[in-house]
Amino acid sequence: MNRLFRLPIYSLLVLVSLFSACKMDHDMDDMKHDTPLMKIMMDMMAQMDAQAKTQDPDHDFAAQMVLHHDAAIKMSEEELRAGSNQEMKTIAQDVITKQRAEITQFNTFLGGHQPMQPLVPQFNQIQKTNMDRMMAASNARTMTMRTDVDYAQMMIDHHQAAIDNSEALLQHGRNATMRQLAQAIITDQRQEIATLQNWLTRNR
Repeated sequence: MNRLFRLPIYSLLVLVSLFSACKMDHDMDDMKHDTPLMKIMMDMMAQMDAQAKTQDPDHDFAAQMVLHHDAAIKMSEEELRAGSNQEMKTIAQDVITKQRAEITQFNTFLGGHQPMQPLVPQFNQIQKTNMDRMMAASNARTMTMRTDVDYAQMMIDHHQAAIDNSEALLQHGRNATMRQLAQAIITDQRQEIATLQNWLTRNR
């Protein structure tokens, strides 16, 4: 074949290969975002972004953690519905029980608390940064379409965001009740992350 013709054909093949690879990556991203667990995470992010901020760290921490915990409960309910591993189902049920109780504590606090001066607007930015980091971590994961594995992976990212926000509350918060709850979340969810990572090591 004439070399003058060979080069355009080669270039065309390269373009076709690149297009196919890009389309495959796009299709995988669409599939990832269509999973029930990822939809729950994305809905949570939309709700948290839309939630009014008072710039009082204690108040905004409690309000955002209600939404954050609610998403963890929904993800855990999906694990109970679609998962098959009994150990992971037990973990999911434990998450539901603990975080429902903590939501009650947050709502009780919010019901009797008025935002206080001085305002701390940087706390809201820290929360936003932590949540964006959580979504980036989840988006970077390879979804296996095995509910038990994907639940464990995404719950690690979800728990880490709760820990990060709780640590920010300890730095900027002023209310003793919220500080105690934030510390309890840090302690408890660090342990749960270790349990989830251990399970993944044994079950990938």
